[in-house]
Amino acid sequence: MNAPTNSTQTQSRKADHIRICLEEDVQFHQTTNGLERYRFTHCCLPELDRNDIDISTTFLGKHLLAPLLISSMTGGTEQAGIINQRLAEIAQHYKIAMGVGSQRVAVEKPQVAATFAIRKYAPDVLLFANVGAVQLNYKYGLDQCLQIIDMLEADALILHINPLQEFIQPRGDTNFRGLLDKISKLCGQLNVPVIAKEVGNGISAAIAEKLIAAGVTAIDVAGAGGTSWAKVEGERAENALQRRLGNTFADWGLPTAECITNIRAIAPNIPLIASGGLRHGLDVAKAIALGADIAGLAMPFLQAAVVSEAALHDLAEVLIAEITTVLFCTGNATLHQLKHSGSLQRIE
Repeated sequence: MNAPTNSTQTQSRKADHIRICLEEDVQFHQTTNGLERYRFTHCCLPELDRNDIDISTTFLGKHLLAPLLISSMTGGTEQAGIINQRLAEIAQHYKIAMGVGSQRVAVEKPQVAATFAIRKYAPDVLLFANVGAVQLNYKYGLDQCLQIIDMLEADALILHINPLQEFIQPRGDTNFRGLLDKISKLCGQLNVPVIAKEVGNGISAAIAEKLIAAGVTAIDVAGAGGTSWAKVEGERAENALQRRLGNTFADWGLPTAECITNIRAIAPNIPLIASGGLRHGLDVAKAIALGADIAGLAMPFLQAAVVSEAALHDLAEVLIAEITTVLFCTGNATLHQLKHSGSLQRIE
């Protein structure tokens, strides 16, 4: 029997990730996103008509009707293609941003590129291409990144940074040496913005500062508190050691709220995405009040996408209504006002 090729292994991993995220308990249990430590001051006299409220914003030069990002999740399998199409159609309908999962599988296996080719479903959407930063140490360079961007007709490129996941993952790519210089070189060569993103363990202010100096345009904190990719890879373990590592480091990482506040303190103007354990519009509003520009959700959109298009519409409507409710009940007509209102207080 022939050994599986790298592309087959990558494609199988993508299918495993969807199944495990939907069927297994792979959420953080001890570490939270940190947003529960904050509470909005209720305003019983908002002096607003609901129709006054505008939750639109601009991110990387593109207008969004709500400060929402469908975070990077999947691609590379038939099921993933269906999910991405549904997500793209929702993003288009509500004029919100969207990222896709790592496109490495489509570079290795071009016949699955169609599962990522969603621009036809989302002609006006802010779309993010995506590949692991560590691939820059595994024969990826400008040509592969351009291929990934062109495949999606993307507005920006996410470089996801995931040392813990790669360390636990069977046959993970663990050579992270010299990546900052390679990221810097790539940023200087591309004609689209580069977004640095973790995958659920968070980006510290110190690392964000280095990434910004290297030329990264935006940061997605992707903090702890949501899906634990240590747990996910532990579920895929091929031996007891990998399973043990997945359990030991299940709650490793920096809470999302901490990442937002610390990065914003050292970089007041960097475009900042909050993600990592956000589950509803109240989380989104808190993240924005803390200093994020938009907020990304993955698991809620994935769960809805595998059910139906109607479930996705219901989710988007609820998220928008929840964000609007926060603005109304804090007396703020816009996201800008919310961010500068001082209405979010730390409660411990």
